[in-house]
Formats: sequence, structure tokens, C-alpha cells
Amino acid sequence: MPPAHIVSHNPATLNAPLGGYSMGLELRQHRRLLFISGQVPESSDGTVPEGFEAQCEQAWRNVKEVLAAAGLGVEHLVKITTFVTDRNQVVPNRIIRRAMLGEHQPALTVVIVETVDSKWLLEIEAIAAE
Repeated sequence: MPPAHIVSHNPATLNAPLGGYSMGLELRQHRRLLFISGQVPESSDGTVPEGFEAQCEQAWRNVKEVLAAAGLGVEHLVKITTFVTDRNQVVPNRIIRRAMLGEHQPALTVVIVETVDSKWLLEIEAIAAE
């Protein structure tokens, strides 16, 4: 199924967004919404990879699995919130996110937090629309 009709809004009066995202996304003619709970960097067997980059990739694999279970893909994502545990993770997170999303640029928030389990270095939640 194609994604919802999505209109990106990046006003010229604001500083251009860095890192492959849109300041605002408008959904027109969508049929359904999928709210993806925060995905932590655990594989199906409960293991957690070592290092931020590996954990980020695992969390994104988990997001993609939830999307696939609903018959959707990353092109359907309209909002992503990423919770990282250290300011130094912002740039690696951006690089991995852009690799996972390709040219797609949903609305985005990145927040520095303390995770529920200290072995998790990030958590990603998302909203998708069709």
C-alpha cells in the first residue's frame, strides 16, 4: 500500500532542518495510523548488542519489524521520537537513521534521557500512516 498523501512543511522563515527530517508533515487522505511503542535495542532472544551504533541498528530493525507486521514500510513513517542517553550519540544516531530512511524525511524529535534499563543506550518510537 502507498503511504498516506504526505505534505512536508519547511517554512523558509525557519532555519533549514539538519539531519534528514521535516519541520512539519501534513497527512491528507490517510486510511489508518500505526503507533509504534518505544523500541529498545533487544533482539528477539533478548540480547542487547554492544555499543551505540549496533544498538541503534537493532532498535531500527525492531521498528521495521513492527511496520512489516502491519504491512507498512519506513516510507509510511510520519513522526519519529528517538531517546538517546548521551549527547555524543546524536550524530551517530542521525547517520544510522538517514541510512534506514533513505530519502524519506518524517517529522523528528531527539531527546537525551535516562532509559528504564541502563544497558539500553536508546529507544525509538514512531507513528506511521497509510
